[in-house]
Amino acid sequence: MGFDQAESKARKRDFQNQKEKFKQDHHGIDQEEVNNAMKTLSKATGGKEVFIGIKRSPQSKVRFVQLIQDNWNYALETGFFTDEEMLFLLRIQRFLQFKSNCIVDDIHSRSAVPMTQKQIADRLGTSSPKISRIVNNLVEKGVIVKANGHKAEGVKARTYALFINPNIIYSGDRDKVETTLQALFTNAKPLLKKFPIALF
Repeated sequence: MGFDQAESKARKRDFQNQKEKFKQDHHGIDQEEVNNAMKTLSKATGGKEVFIGIKRSPQSKVRFVQLIQDNWNYALETGFFTDEEMLFLLRIQRFLQFKSNCIVDDIHSRSAVPMTQKQIADRLGTSSPKISRIVNNLVEKGVIVKANGHKAEGVKARTYALFINPNIIYSGDRDKVETTLQALFTNAKPLLKKFPIALF
């Protein structure tokens, strides 16, 4: 068999594989059926260009967090968390912003603001020194990252945005962890290397 024939066969095989994959991804409907449906819709709208979208369910607005169960199991079996740290993480999960995993003042607001450690202490009804101690311990364990915030005029202390490692708790799609969030926890990987699950 000549090179041209082999290349032609390979192209046909790739084309067939693409067709099959499209069919699998679209519940048994092939590309030609979709194209014909689009032509019909275009005719029905006077030749205007149309697109197909999937209506979002009411549940898509529901805020949620996911505990990575195998990692929590490992942490509890090995005593990775103190009781104080574990309670803090469970109480703080309600403040995790969707996708960013940042601890914010209002998870429903589009302009949510990262909470300071003092604000966290106030919301949890505890003291700032206690929250500071817990946060610092969790930073050392790779569970929290402090990202530098802006320094307000006339204020000596710099503010920090606190992010929770999505391999422990994640508010978002575990198959699409934001790249910026992944980057924040790059240095934490060695600290959690014995944990059974790594989302990235």
